[in-house]
Amino acid sequence: MRPGRMPLGRCVVLLLVAAVGAVLATGLRDGAAPPAGGPSPAPAPRLAGSTLDGGRFDLAEARGHVVVVNVFASWCGPCRDELPLLADAARRWAPDGLRVVGLNLRDGPEAVRALLAETGADDLTVVPDPDGTRGVEWGVRGVPETFVVDRDGRIVTRHQGVVSRQWLDRWVTPLVEAA
Repeated sequence: MRPGRMPLGRCVVLLLVAAVGAVLATGLRDGAAPPAGGPSPAPAPRLAGSTLDGGRFDLAEARGHVVVVNVFASWCGPCRDELPLLADAARRWAPDGLRVVGLNLRDGPEAVRALLAETGADDLTVVPDPDGTRGVEWGVRGVPETFVVDRDGRIVTRHQGVVSRQWLDRWVTPLVEAA
């Protein structure tokens, strides 16, 4: 074999790895990555603490409700784009048992309040996560990231990036209508 030429076996392996990587990247691009633990719903990690407005939130006490957990930050431009849609979803589906909770990563309270006021989302429940610990527990890969938790406290889907009305309709509507 001449120098600089790759054996046929290595070429085949390299092509297979590239093909699998392309399939995985394409599948994850739509944002519907399965929850940790496989295709079946996985129990949501604990999420409890003081809220931005001085109240308390505990996901365990929200059993019986569908909960959308949106991870965001004031310094995240795409987060700013999706907050009005999430606030609208919270208002629209609240009578059907939906709660939308923001998990705010690595931010100060004044910056978050200003963002919520600016986007018309100041009535959302927000749990601050100033050091990112809760985000790590949830397996957050970046902001924005959104999780849908069913009435039994299981993550049924997650979305990396900005959610759309269509995505919310696809994942939230069946859960709130199932009550």
